[in-house]
Amino acid sequence: MTDSVSGSDPGPRLGPDDVEVLKRETLYDGWSRLHRYTYRHRLSDGSWTRPFTREVYDRGSAAAVLLYDPHADRVVLVEQFRPGAHAAGLAPWQLEPVGGMVEPGEDPADVVRREALEEANCGIIELIHAFDYMPSVASYQSPIHLFCGRVDAARAGGVHGRADEDEETRVVVLTAEAAFAAVKERPIVSSGGLLALQWLQLNREWLRRKWSAAAE
Repeated sequence: MTDSVSGSDPGPRLGPDDVEVLKRETLYDGWSRLHRYTYRHRLSDGSWTRPFTREVYDRGSAAAVLLYDPHADRVVLVEQFRPGAHAAGLAPWQLEPVGGMVEPGEDPADVVRREALEEANCGIIELIHAFDYMPSVASYQSPIHLFCGRVDAARAGGVHGRADEDEETRVVVLTAEAAFAAVKERPIVSSGGLLALQWLQLNREWLRRKWSAAAE
């Protein structure tokens, strides 16, 4: 048994040139898209798999921002209805970072600034790109760009959203410690919420020093 973590060689590194897309079909094109791909790919011994099919969900790329007040040490989240959580038998209303879809040619940073005003009535004072991630590398082709934005949490609150998108977002302001506890105790189950708060927990002290210095 090979052990790539300990440094033993697991075989040649495979990449995009080792994949062949034999067919691509769009099964559904609506609020989201569902594609069926027929693939074959090279194996580590140099041979090829037989052709196989996989369905891949395409929602388009998105951007999200964790709104954080470093002076009050508070996190601003939004709570809204989520069909996926409801269909999975989980709590239908979920706490998440602010976010929205990125249109072709649009800057993700512009998206989160707009969505922060639209969903939480918060103007972002300063913005940091945290990282990009894939909700599921197995079946979801759409990346999410995650940011952290400095805000004044005292200005956050209320119910917002766009009626033409059947969207209602309720602003929830938590201390950082209460937000971290929500991750540990699992009332937050969204991947964006979990990843954003874990990133903040790792970078919180650095972020408070950085933004405190910038405010002076």
